[in-house]
Amino acid sequence: MLMGILGVVACKQENKKVLIDDVKTEPLYQANWESIKKHYKDPAWFNEQKFGIFIHWGAYAVPAYGSEWYPRHMYMDTANFSAQLNPGKLGPTKEFLHHKKTYGDQKEFGYKDFIPMFKAEKFDANEWIDLFKAAGAKYVVPVADHHDGFAMYASKTTRWNAMNMGPKRDVLGELFKAGRSKGLIMGASSHYAFNWSFYNKKDHFDTTDPQYADLYSEKGKDLNEPVSEAFKKKWWLRTLDLIDNYQPDILWFDFMLDRPAFKEYRPKIAAYYYNKGIEWGKEVVLQDKNFDHEAFPEGTVIYDLERGKLPGIRKLPWQTDTSIGKNSWCHVSNWESKDTNQLIDDLVDIVSKNGNLLLNVGPKADGTIPDDQKKILLEMGDWLKVNGEAVYGTKYWKTFGEGPTEVKKGHHSEGKNKAFSGQDIRFTQKGDKLYAIMMAWPKNGKVTITSLGKSNEYSKDITIKNVRLLGSDANIEYKQNPEGLVVSNLGEKSGDFAHVLEISK
Repeated sequence: MLMGILGVVACKQENKKVLIDDVKTEPLYQANWESIKKHYKDPAWFNEQKFGIFIHWGAYAVPAYGSEWYPRHMYMDTANFSAQLNPGKLGPTKEFLHHKKTYGDQKEFGYKDFIPMFKAEKFDANEWIDLFKAAGAKYVVPVADHHDGFAMYASKTTRWNAMNMGPKRDVLGELFKAGRSKGLIMGASSHYAFNWSFYNKKDHFDTTDPQYADLYSEKGKDLNEPVSEAFKKKWWLRTLDLIDNYQPDILWFDFMLDRPAFKEYRPKIAAYYYNKGIEWGKEVVLQDKNFDHEAFPEGTVIYDLERGKLPGIRKLPWQTDTSIGKNSWCHVSNWESKDTNQLIDDLVDIVSKNGNLLLNVGPKADGTIPDDQKKILLEMGDWLKVNGEAVYGTKYWKTFGEGPTEVKKGHHSEGKNKAFSGQDIRFTQKGDKLYAIMMAWPKNGKVTITSLGKSNEYSKDITIKNVRLLGSDANIEYKQNPEGLVVSNLGEKSGDFAHVLEISK
């Protein structure tokens, strides 16, 4: 679609040419859901990538305590904001106490004072990108704006940005340049809408000092003060700055944007971004956690679940975002990593249900990625080198899988899930290949796949021509009977993680 037309018209009366640069067509996407639903289609490329890297990195990595919500919790002299309505019933947060003991009074040493300490002296964008490629990731989504209000890019709308302060480098820009030069798809996330309510405002904190209102937000001390029109306009301009100057292939939004206060801005930002994609000549992906499912109607953005999965197939593309860390998204001194087996099982389970996995890393304040996180990423990459054909570019099958282990649905549900067993199998397909992915090595090197029995509705029209175990030279034996496909003689265990049977149809 042409956003503008530059024409040359012969003007006979004066026998000269006049440039016309103001003839414009209407943008394809209008700022209403009817228009967006009419024209929007989930980009096919996104669903083919399957695995991406999320990066939570900012000044909150300096205290490395609690989580990336340290900036909020360090000002809670009661356990939460609602407790301020009932003073004395709940004590201060651990972050509040830690801060006061370690750094001093919050009036004298506030969150702003961590920013000069955030030097990122060992940050190397190319090194990070090489690691993510080795992990098998196909796209990368760094946090551009978190709730704290500090932009990790060369912002044109706030002085509180990584180019002006702290690292004094365009962190996002460096990652985009390195990633795109090495073939990765680059996106960015914005969590800025919650900045309005993120900080506790009390006179004995620096958060009420007007000279820092552009970091801590202009909100007053009233807990229920509605989001101001000035702040929403600020959010709008800040988001356009990010879109226009970095042209992200993926734009991911955190909660608060889905709240009623931002209702008018949701179709507006979607239309703006999708029209920009047309202008740039590429299909772009907009994502939102969408706690309120009416905020972004189905078929207008790609659905995202935080620390949660779906129990079955969703025919529209979707994504899980979760962290390698069990207890934090950003680096903290007591970071607890999940194990590689769990994360590979999660990737397989999600892909079998038509989803993608966006896996978060938490670098240290100096710009290094901790060794335990590196190890996990490289182990995932090694697994994908052998088994990636059962992941990348695949589609879901007639059923996502079989086995006794159920998966809970919804945001923040991952802690309720049990580990997968040797009886749990997941399916994907590509061309004439069906992949049966065994979540654990079967006992005695033999497995029966009931979904592929001759009498099963899923496989009654399938003729199996060959079965092989990816990464193995074992001479596999198989037999399809009414009860299932019996596969035996699998040989030696092939690796420590999920095992893939490639079934030729």
